[in-house]
Amino acid sequence: MSHLMNTYARQALAFSHGAGAWLWDTDGKRYLDGLSGIAVNTLGHAHPRFTAALKAQIDKLIHCSNVYQVPQQEQLADKLCAAARMQEVFFSNSGCEANEAALKLARLYGHNKGIDAPTIIVMEKSFHGRTLATLSATGNRKVQAGFEPLVKGFVRVPYADLEAVRQVAQNDSNVVAVLVEPIQGEGGVRTPEASYLQGLREICDAQEWLLMLDEVQCGMGRTGKWFAHQHTGILPDVMTLAKGLGSGVPIGACLAAGRATGTFKPGNHGSTFGGNPLACTAGIATLDIIEQDGLLAHAAQTGQFIRDGLGDGLQGVAGVKEIRGLGLMIGIELDKPCAELVKLALARGLLINVTADSVIRLLPPLILTREEAQQLVDGLVALIKDFLQS
Repeated sequence: MSHLMNTYARQALAFSHGAGAWLWDTDGKRYLDGLSGIAVNTLGHAHPRFTAALKAQIDKLIHCSNVYQVPQQEQLADKLCAAARMQEVFFSNSGCEANEAALKLARLYGHNKGIDAPTIIVMEKSFHGRTLATLSATGNRKVQAGFEPLVKGFVRVPYADLEAVRQVAQNDSNVVAVLVEPIQGEGGVRTPEASYLQGLREICDAQEWLLMLDEVQCGMGRTGKWFAHQHTGILPDVMTLAKGLGSGVPIGACLAAGRATGTFKPGNHGSTFGGNPLACTAGIATLDIIEQDGLLAHAAQTGQFIRDGLGDGLQGVAGVKEIRGLGLMIGIELDKPCAELVKLALARGLLINVTADSVIRLLPPLILTREEAQQLVDGLVALIKDFLQS
């Protein structure tokens, strides 16, 4: 009997080790990793330069507290701000903590403007985390049920609907920010037109709101650019990161630019573990390897190769509604629930995920080779055909 709380519907296997885009279970079976720990293992498994950087840092210092200066934290902040064209960073331990920081920043921004009850616009089918505030911001009733009363101060509108945001602007003078995912991950890899974020930027500028982008899943090179919003040419006021930032080492970040800078002062926010030397070393190594190995272009090209291969292999197959995504963030929507595909894929040596009931979600590591991408396509095409024809 396990003493773990029953919070996960775990698959009946455990992994012993990995290398590149492959994992081996404790029985010695090999699996092609099409999920990378849900967009976490940016560099795959046991990347030699990444693990060498971690080992070197562990030998020197793991943690020292934010009471003192942390040079690795300052170095990582410089790298992130250069890549994002932003000015400030707060480091946390996870995506939901990064989003909590963004929500607190938006409320403080509102109070500083004299707004007593700051309100944040959030989206239907969004996912921002499982703390009480991020759960309240999330647009999924299933994960909220049982945790009421939810945190107040949010107004929800449909995703990719600019007119709905404009209507709120006309009717609610307490709004201070918009929080949105450039691509909805848990919501089914929903990828809006570039004009959506561009339109939100225009509305936020006109209203003096903060445009806050949750790039926890779609950031860190996954879409073929450092950050997904960079496909649209806009710049956010706040951006949150986590998942792939540390390639498996827990770290989150909340970045600020423009009117959001200077909002937090000493005592407004903090974290015991956030931005410690080990976590920041993981972030620095991740960014360095992505840049040195050309993984942004590689992610864009490999993602297009996978989508094209899936499109060719599944063309005309009844039950396949859409193949969508950017870079190595890919969704295959079927016309019926398909959660059982996760277990069926395991039997064939593939790690995949199903979200929004009927969307197969692929988030392979950025180091995936063309040969491995072809293996992933071939395995998925056969799996989906068998499932839909059964």
